Amino acid sequence: MIKQTKAFHLAILALFIAIVILQSFVPFLGYIPVGPINITIVQITVIIAAVLLGPKDGALLGLVWGLLSWVRAFVAPTSPLSTLVFTNPLVSVVPRVLVGLFAGYVFLWLTRAHWRQTWALIVTGAVGSALNTLLVVGLIGIFYRTPAVAHAYGVSSPALLGNVLMTLVGTNGIPELILSAIVVPIIATPLLKLWRR
Repeated sequence: MIKQTKAFHLAILALFIAIVILQSFVPFLGYIPVGPINITIVQITVIIAAVLLGPKDGALLGLVWGLLSWVRAFVAPTSPLSTLVFTNPLVSVVPRVLVGLFAGYVFLWLTRAHWRQTWALIVTGAVGSALNTLLVVGLIGIFYRTPAVAHAYGVSSPALLGNVLMTLVGTNGIPELILSAIVVPIIATPLLKLWRR
């Protein structure tokens, strides 16, 4: 039986932080490169942490992820776009904090509304992933409709950037959403059984 103590809670949070650090810097653990883009899977860890530990710790883990994305844009950018876009903390940090926060609250709300746990986890995984994609792409669209970013995406004008960003939602966002909706319940279900003993 797992004894729920503050020290145990902090140890689990530290373990999740360590996993996010590994996923942020070890190739293929948190970002899968596909041509000029990266399929993000770090959000799965953040969503699972939010489900287990609650919205506040989910937001904290999202903050760690966002800060690591921000640092990585300076020290180890994965593309020219990273140095243009993810060096802005409004794009790299804020969406990730909100993913952890909202995922925790969505799961709490669905379980209090008496949803079956599996469906609550599927919806939480999908919502968390969709929120990350929509916020990042939306903030890029708001802040970076410039010739430099249009050129980084290989389009001729900032007006075409909107089409490229919508393509990113389809090529990145939808696979990430499906993956999160499948993987979150598979991993979180046994962890919740242990957690609630």
